[in-house]
Amino acid sequence: MSARAMSPVLVGRSAELAELADALATAPGAVLVGGDAGLGKTRLIREFTGGVQGAKVLVGGCLELGSDGLPFAPFTTVLRGLVRDIGIDGVAGLVPRGDTGGLARLLPEFGEPESDEASDEERARLFEVMLVLLERLAEREPVLLVIEDAHWADRSTRDLLSFLVRNLGTAPVLIVVTYRTDELHRTHPLRPLLAGLERAERVRRVRIERLSRTEVAALVAELLGAPPSMSLVDRVATRSEGNPLFIEALLDDDGTLASELPESLRDLLLAGVQRLPEETQDVLRDASGGGTRIEHALLSAVTGLGDAALTRVLRPAVAANVLVVDGDGYAFRHALIREAVHEDLLPGEYTRLHKRYAEALEEDPGLVPAGRLWVELSHHWNAAHDSTSALVSSWCAAAEARKAVAYAECLAMLSRVLELWDQVPDAGERIEATHVKVLQDAAAAADQAGEFDRGIKLATAALRELEDDPDPDPERRAGLLELRGRMRYQMARPGFVEDLRAAVDALPTDPPSAARARTLATLGNYVRITTHIDEALKAAAESLATARRVGDAVTEAEALITGFCADIKYSSDAQLLQVQETVERSGNQRVLLRYHVIKSHFLEGAGRHEEAVAVAARGKELARQYGVARTQGTFMSINEAEPLVSLGRWDEALAVLNHAMEQDPAVTTRTSLLVLSGWVALARGDLETARARLVMAREILNLKMRWLKTQDYFTMLWLEANIALAEGRPEAALDSVGPVLDHGGLPDDARYAWPALIAGASACAELAAATPAGAPGALDASAAWLRRIEERANGLRNSGPLQLAYSLTFAAELGRARGVLDRAAWDEAAAAWERLGNPYYRARALYRAAEAALVGGDHDAAADRLGAAAELARELGAAPLAEQVADLLRRTRSPRRSDTTAPLGLTPREYEVLRLVAEGRSNRDIAEALFISVKTASVHVSNILGKLDVTSRGEAAAKAHRLALFRSGFEPGTAGTRVGA
Repeated sequence: MSARAMSPVLVGRSAELAELADALATAPGAVLVGGDAGLGKTRLIREFTGGVQGAKVLVGGCLELGSDGLPFAPFTTVLRGLVRDIGIDGVAGLVPRGDTGGLARLLPEFGEPESDEASDEERARLFEVMLVLLERLAEREPVLLVIEDAHWADRSTRDLLSFLVRNLGTAPVLIVVTYRTDELHRTHPLRPLLAGLERAERVRRVRIERLSRTEVAALVAELLGAPPSMSLVDRVATRSEGNPLFIEALLDDDGTLASELPESLRDLLLAGVQRLPEETQDVLRDASGGGTRIEHALLSAVTGLGDAALTRVLRPAVAANVLVVDGDGYAFRHALIREAVHEDLLPGEYTRLHKRYAEALEEDPGLVPAGRLWVELSHHWNAAHDSTSALVSSWCAAAEARKAVAYAECLAMLSRVLELWDQVPDAGERIEATHVKVLQDAAAAADQAGEFDRGIKLATAALRELEDDPDPDPERRAGLLELRGRMRYQMARPGFVEDLRAAVDALPTDPPSAARARTLATLGNYVRITTHIDEALKAAAESLATARRVGDAVTEAEALITGFCADIKYSSDAQLLQVQETVERSGNQRVLLRYHVIKSHFLEGAGRHEEAVAVAARGKELARQYGVARTQGTFMSINEAEPLVSLGRWDEALAVLNHAMEQDPAVTTRTSLLVLSGWVALARGDLETARARLVMAREILNLKMRWLKTQDYFTMLWLEANIALAEGRPEAALDSVGPVLDHGGLPDDARYAWPALIAGASACAELAAATPAGAPGALDASAAWLRRIEERANGLRNSGPLQLAYSLTFAAELGRARGVLDRAAWDEAAAAWERLGNPYYRARALYRAAEAALVGGDHDAAADRLGAAAELARELGAAPLAEQVADLLRRTRSPRRSDTTAPLGLTPREYEVLRLVAEGRSNRDIAEALFISVKTASVHVSNILGKLDVTSRGEAAAKAHRLALFRSGFEPGTAGTRVGA
């Protein structure tokens, strides 16, 4: 693609399009559409007008001709198009008396004006003719008049525009005006017009905003014809600041980001600068070296101009809206303007300018705000090609960034140190650090910034250098191994446990050290996600003891957290309170974030959903404050979204999940995000999205990992099983549950195994119901699965009210799989979910309880439960469940009190007939079996079809099988709901 390429799809303007469409539908009125150059005003209008149907579209644009525009230029264009469309006579038929003399002032095709006199009266007449013309056109169909680039409008155009907007009557005329907000300096003549029109009735103002990061990604994808990498999106979003025109211009032919600004864009951006006085342009070139914003005092020092002289020279730039006053300094209106000016510098000018900046800052560090000195010096010395000064200042800048927990910036500075290392012969002496030390610090910064792949490479390079060291530092080697192990885990790469074990082995047990305590805590934390829970508890215990011996409060907190997570007891938060006290005493940000993770995880696992949401949200805010939103903050999104899903606040949950996915999270985080969003989609009936989320989750877990994490693995299998059930494939659902049966003993086993086991029991029930009589092999297979599922459930250790609710649901589902529709069991499960505030699971349990009540002939009880379930499903938008409830509700009738002994409102005789229908008997067979006539049998069958609300014998038989009415013979005359042995 070229720099002038344009996306075929309009991105990020759906709200503006909707506003315009609504304005047209409710015309008359006007819409003022404003936005900076390049934000897509013209594109928006083209998209809108192209989609308008049943309306007359008239478009005219103002022209830039110095300080004055071409008089009435947009209206001349509109009239010319109208003449081309309906002819001179057609236009004449629309104006009073057919007199087009006034219009001749705008278009020669109408002849000569009646008078050469340009009086106020003639002007008023022209205005009136234009208004009448629009209104008469609108009598045929609505009229959309678009005036583009009003910031270039001449005085006459502005006056006519104001007249039309203020005098629109009742005819459906919509006037849309576009203008550049960045062109409107304080004295721009359009400003008072806009202010006045905004106060008029039926006038709306639409502000075109810059594209969000998500919208930038969508636009880049359209331009490239393929999904872009997240790094490309980040760079494009940063440099373009969400301006669509700049995005299009910044992308090179090969889909990469332009290293230099394209000429076409430079011309656009420099147009305003080149109209300024030469001395102002010179100072702007100097200012461009200081970044988008520069302090007045610093610019004075660099230019050598005094305060008064500098103010005088810059005043035209401020008046032209090239610079804006920002506190005690100045800012370029757009970063790309500064970039364009800066890249206009000749090579010698460029080097000398940045050297002047560096020298000025070294002479007076107070010229920049605190915290900016070293990074500014790094930038300027590097641009001035002074490698030694750049290396030293970059090293100091990295330290400042690290102190401010600005990890990405720290990594950038350390990367510059590494790049300059070979250019400075005495680099180590200059910064008093070895090359290995710099590599290690850079790897640590990469880890904290979420740049795991880069961090692994840096750590590996450092370890390789240590191998050549005759006297390596064991603590440094252990630290690098631990760091690489953590990052390998984040990238879902094998070898992370081996790295951590090697790190522990590298450190001696005697004397006890904080380093060994920390490494043991890390080993315990990561090995606990495997089946080696005992190893995790042992490592945590040794770490805790060592940390207390050496007085390391941070590691003490880490060890307590590790021990807590290896064996969580959801029935009590006493252990968590101990962790909290130690974490607060440590005062460590990382530990505090981790505490928010485990606390929100614990609260959700304990069924305390509202508390979990609040704690996770607080953790995300802390992550943002600490500059780690892409790592810990994204992970915290799982712990915020999961309780939102439990609470039935699904729209909020999806917003959290989608935002987290936009951050390009690590694969270990992404799986849970995908499963949760897939589950909500499934519950709402969006099978396509659910399947897509499952495929992506599957791809992640298909990586060659040497560990299984229940939170990811079991939940993915659970989603897979539920999708199969929704598709009517119970055998496939059981296959999905199989691995959960085979992998017991993992951390948090009960919490994540229960949902999968419930799905498995449900699959067994569906499989048995769908198995026709006379197929014992299929029933045996279902029974075998059920035995395995029950054995796995018997081995689980319940902890807390959430797992109790799961176990109650499982028990009820187990009964259903065995042919027992136990209303009391389902009622108990529904009550448990109600106590926890989980509306979806409560609705499902109520549905099953109603089903059991209906089989037992208690239609009133069934109706009560179905009414509650229907309301819950409706509020959730859970369409599949709502349909199931509605279907059962349709078959719920108020029974005759004298005939309540057979299920589904059937008489005992109809019940017997239904049993034979379910066995596939014909009417003749039924008549012979029950000693009745064939005609009587036919009448009974017809009654049964009506009561079951089905249309065929096959549907009646299928429904009877699904409800397990005849698995071992419900006997009419009893009032129970047991339909199995």
